[in-house]
Amino acid sequence: MTRRTRTLLIATLLVVAAAVPAVGAAAAGPATGTAPNDGPGAAGHQPAALGAGAGDAPIAQTGANCEFPITETDATGTDVTLEERPERITTLNPSAAQTMWEIGGEDQVVGVSQFALYLDGADSRTNVSAAGFGVSVEKVVGTNPDLVLAPNASSTETVRALRDAGLTVFHFGESTTIADVREKTTLTGRLTGNCEGAAEANAWMDANVEAATEATADAEDVRVLYPLGGGYIAGSETFISAMIDTAGGANVAAERDLTGYPQINDEVVLELAPDYLVVTGYSSYLLGQEPYASTPAVENNNTVSVDRNWMNQPAPRSVVMGVRTLTEGFHPEAAAEADFQSREEAVAAMETETATATESQPITDTATETTAEARTTSAGATATSGPGFGVALAVLAVLGSALFARRER
Repeated sequence: MTRRTRTLLIATLLVVAAAVPAVGAAAAGPATGTAPNDGPGAAGHQPAALGAGAGDAPIAQTGANCEFPITETDATGTDVTLEERPERITTLNPSAAQTMWEIGGEDQVVGVSQFALYLDGADSRTNVSAAGFGVSVEKVVGTNPDLVLAPNASSTETVRALRDAGLTVFHFGESTTIADVREKTTLTGRLTGNCEGAAEANAWMDANVEAATEATADAEDVRVLYPLGGGYIAGSETFISAMIDTAGGANVAAERDLTGYPQINDEVVLELAPDYLVVTGYSSYLLGQEPYASTPAVENNNTVSVDRNWMNQPAPRSVVMGVRTLTEGFHPEAAAEADFQSREEAVAAMETETATATESQPITDTATETTAEARTTSAGATATSGPGFGVALAVLAVLGSALFARRER
């Protein structure tokens, strides 16, 4: 049976899966809902249009430009300029904090949200969370940051208030594909002066995504559902669904065109009849409650527990650890044979590939002249300093790789 290339639809952060409001079952069918915190649907944001299949070739990113000043356009359409490398950075959501830790920029971070405190050493930073969800504008201002990183679920009102207070804020768009996570990691590296670390984090992520994809290529996809509580589920076109897909699963929500984070009633859950349920420590209680207790997944003891931080935060380590755990749960034999790599192994392989490519690249006067011309405008400005230039390159690279990486079985 022909199998389309697995679409890596990377979702958005759900920080606490059990934190979705508990609401009674919908009367007739699915109703659209939104996820809390870094979840989709934040006002003023549009999903990124870029997609990439699970079999897409990893992209080497060792040549990223980390020079300052730089200007990049954020999700609000605002051109954000940084004259020099920011030394004090505050992150408004755990996905941004996790990314900073993974690219080697944790020493620059002075403020984090409460859900980022799982990161090693994060408890020594200022907790900028407000009571309940969201952040305190006053606390963020109090950290005296050079740059505030605001993932897509940070409200436009919060971003506006921080800008009105004189802070430099970069508001990220929604990540819905692995390519989006890769691009956001690269962009975070550029904004913070950690390009090499971003390239290493992406190499690690790409290597493990490819390992899971290859290991499960000949396995039949298992039918999966990820309940969040209160009747909400993770639908298709989400970060969670992307990880399920990469690990050899098929999100049953797609069978009903349930995208985002909809709320469905008990009848729909039973009709979907998932063969596997994915839970975290905060949603495992659902396994003993109806309607989930009557699904084939629970009746056959086919449940997979994943750390909520890995399942719910669109950042490199989440992808690596989430995909590994899901692959082991859905296809244990395939996972045992998978070539999952440590970060050190992935970085070493990246450096080897880069060195080989550099040695084999011919250097001519024409190439030198072309490079110089491309880098300099008639006014002597650096061409790559324009807003969004680095992102555009990443988009073109991913789209190019996608053309050569489709697989069938």
